[in-house]
Amino acid sequence: MTCFFVTGTDTDAGKTLVTGALLHAAQRQQLSTLGLKPIASGSMQTPDGLRNSDALALQRQCEPPVDYTTVNPLTFEPAIAPHLAALEAGKSLSVSDITRLLRETLSQTARDFMLIEGAGGWRVPLNEQEDFADIAIALRLPVILVVGLKLGCLNHARLTAEAIRADGLTLAGWAGSVVDPAFEAQPARFASNIAHLEDKLTAPCLGIIPHLANPDAATAHRYLSLEAL
Repeated sequence: MTCFFVTGTDTDAGKTLVTGALLHAAQRQQLSTLGLKPIASGSMQTPDGLRNSDALALQRQCEPPVDYTTVNPLTFEPAIAPHLAALEAGKSLSVSDITRLLRETLSQTARDFMLIEGAGGWRVPLNEQEDFADIAIALRLPVILVVGLKLGCLNHARLTAEAIRADGLTLAGWAGSVVDPAFEAQPARFASNIAHLEDKLTAPCLGIIPHLANPDAATAHRYLSLEAL
């Protein structure tokens, strides 16, 4: 049983695409899988209740299948910071409550390969005192960093990697996801940026997902490898 926490350099860095692709790759190696997104804001009302598109994408990559609330127990409608969405819904978020839920799920729904996806970046707040990072710290999980490849990502990636290690956790690997097609338009410059990340992050690169017209896990997994994990 292997479990990692997935964080990103920013909001919309490609966390869900990478998380889903890694789960899909694990399934192709005949591993059972579980993808969790414990807190999600930016959700839609459906006949079954609030549903978040990222959490639904992870649910599709769980094998054997699980119900939605296993993947995403805390769902909020407005597309704002989760702690603010929770306050507007009259709820509060805490590391102790969330880690209790996660421990129960990981125990009762154990799989060969499990990923827990955060929200936004490493320091996104849960409340006035705690951040999403504190979930990974409490569970002592190794971290996979998703680098949203765009102008500014070198600084974002290095600062995030430094913060993960400063918090006493292992950066198990990183994956790049091109979120701005202009960033990969000049191959020589793009290669130089990737080489810089490989040198400075000092963790295995799990792969680089190019900008995809129709991004999905079944396509993106071809660009990633689980070997370093």
